[in-house]
Amino acid sequence: MTNLVIVESPAKANTIKGYLGQSYRVVASKGHVRDLPKSSLGIDIENNFEPHYINIRGKGELIKELKKEAKKADKVFLATDPDREGEAISWHLAASLGIDVDKVNRITFNEITKTAVKDAIKHPRSLDMDLVNAQQTRRILDRIVGYKLSPFLWKKVKSGLSAGRVQSAATKIIVERENEIRAFVPTEYWTVEAQLETKDGECFSVRYFGDAATKEKAELSSAADAERVRSAVEGNPFTTVEVKKGTKVKSPAPPFITSTLQQEASRKLNFQSQRTMRVAQELYEGINLGSDGGVQGLITYMRTDSLRIAKEAQNAARDYIVEKFGEKYCPENPKVYKSKATAQDAHEAIRPSSVKHDPQKVKKHLTADQYKLYKLIWDRFIASQMEGALLSTVTADFDCAGNLFRTRGYTVTFNGYMAVYEESQDEVDEDKNKKLPPVSEGDMLKNNAVEGTQHFTEPPARYTEASLIKFLEEKGIGRPSTYTPIITIITTRGYVSRDGKALVPTPLGEITTALMNEHFPDIVDYKFTASLEDMLDSIEGGEAEMNGVLSHFYGDFSAELEKAMETVSKDDIEIPVEETDMECDLCGSKMIIKNGRFGKFAACPNYPTCKCTKPLVKKEAEAETKKQELAPFKCELCGNDMVLRSGRYGSFYACVKYPECKFTKQKVRELGVKCPDCGNEVITKFGRNRTVFYSCSKYPECNFSTWDMPTNEKCPDCGGMLFVKKGRNQLVCKKDGCNFKKDAPKIETEE
Repeated sequence: MTNLVIVESPAKANTIKGYLGQSYRVVASKGHVRDLPKSSLGIDIENNFEPHYINIRGKGELIKELKKEAKKADKVFLATDPDREGEAISWHLAASLGIDVDKVNRITFNEITKTAVKDAIKHPRSLDMDLVNAQQTRRILDRIVGYKLSPFLWKKVKSGLSAGRVQSAATKIIVERENEIRAFVPTEYWTVEAQLETKDGECFSVRYFGDAATKEKAELSSAADAERVRSAVEGNPFTTVEVKKGTKVKSPAPPFITSTLQQEASRKLNFQSQRTMRVAQELYEGINLGSDGGVQGLITYMRTDSLRIAKEAQNAARDYIVEKFGEKYCPENPKVYKSKATAQDAHEAIRPSSVKHDPQKVKKHLTADQYKLYKLIWDRFIASQMEGALLSTVTADFDCAGNLFRTRGYTVTFNGYMAVYEESQDEVDEDKNKKLPPVSEGDMLKNNAVEGTQHFTEPPARYTEASLIKFLEEKGIGRPSTYTPIITIITTRGYVSRDGKALVPTPLGEITTALMNEHFPDIVDYKFTASLEDMLDSIEGGEAEMNGVLSHFYGDFSAELEKAMETVSKDDIEIPVEETDMECDLCGSKMIIKNGRFGKFAACPNYPTCKCTKPLVKKEAEAETKKQELAPFKCELCGNDMVLRSGRYGSFYACVKYPECKFTKQKVRELGVKCPDCGNEVITKFGRNRTVFYSCSKYPECNFSTWDMPTNEKCPDCGGMLFVKKGRNQLVCKKDGCNFKKDAPKIETEE
């Protein structure tokens, strides 16, 4: 008897192969096999929004091969990811391969471990058409908005633009924050601090709070207010009027869900969400641990909004905590976290598939990024099951000439979960570990100095990826699988740019948002966008019909589009240009910044009359302002600074005097792989005709070099280094006498 198991990615297929016997063949569909056509709308709006799916270009041979395998098999198992997208991929596979959708052949698992996979094989089910229809509805909604709105934007704003249902709302969020910053008017306020000294000579600072008689807080809004307090207390002793001591329990943060993982990886690791999800996908699909357990999926499914934890995983974590830290670190009852009411709860929270895979033990098998993210997930999960930390708090009030001054602080008396992990904070906690000398009510304290300081209120901060994802989650815009594509789309399409970690709207983004606000208010309305997400959830739960949701949306949308086409004129819309301080060499005009195939460049504003263009070069001061990377070496021709630039073949360093000085030097890119000959880092280099090869960073002292990309994976047959074969999606061992080869991992991205 033969069984065929179809998954999405080759990496997952390689992992699962090791768990099943010889009667199972595991193959990969490499994502979707069918989709709506790119050249047309592909939806019959008049016929109940009937979608027209076609085989994706380039997947013909793969589909033919899958059909052949399915005909040979006695049983076919569809084992795509356990979410809407995965269910839809299985449905498309069934349609392409001629498999009855009512057959009991759909299997899902939340973690790729031997136990989970074998259990799934024993408990197959039929396809869940509610899940499929929820995904179809999202796809059709996004296709209608994209294909109907984009031509409107081409006609009225600028050719090549595109619009999206959720992306437009996300751009609006960033634009509105920028408008808040521009409209912000700083307010002056003052603080008065006194440096006090106890009779034992210990010093500490206290800050003015308010009136000592009423104990009500008072604001100092001017220099005169601050001077009134300062002059009243200057040189006078302070009296301790009240000391409050207490104990506070600080509870651990819950295990990660998709949004919190992306936020924390941004804060702690400086990872963009796309990088976080790519690495998480690798950890989920399987890592070769060699003699430590073979190929294993190290984490559970990473697209989830549920805080639920399996009982077995919880018990394993508690056993580990007792063994590693002792009984007092393990709470009497297991920690249980409540998911939000809007959570789909289809999967567990993100956690290690096994606590036995301690990050330090598996580090040698992971890339640098994999280790950092896995440790973050592992630490957060273990900490979430530990006892809370105990904080000893103190708040002390002091009186001087009727003015109340206050100070507070706390120290950690029992670290609890903090022994493993502490959640990042957006703002610095000034009271943390602030120790006060022993003081008692009635103590007289010497006043050493009093100082008033002027401050101004700050505008709200620009959104970062982390804070934008948090806002999207709070407003119910998008779902775990969509946060990364949303941010990727609005940045790549030029509606939003990055300034360090901050997301800044471009002039194009602001104009498009203003246009959408005026003519398509529903598309960019937070509540409307969130209500559509709720409708998709209702379809998934079997409480709503796909065609009903689509009809409700399309009626209002088509009316708005028709009206906008009639009323909006391209002449009314002007996209502002960004000027530079560079002069055109031909006509002397101030050059402007334009976007080209290979990024931004400076162009003459009089084009096409004057066709002068220049590359944008960052000088040292500007590079510092923009936090652009400067080389640790000087130009070898003129001695000026070298600055990092991007070209069609990757990053390189160029002289800041370019084009006067044209010296360049390639930026070395480390792979996170050690040289098999000497143990130093392997780096990427360019050969003839800009072809890529890899060599030891100590070359030519160490002669290691190769055209095939080296990896951290070890050959299961001989233990040697595995390489990705140049021009092929294949891992090979190059050790003499060893012929091992397998498909290389390929990460599937969200649609």
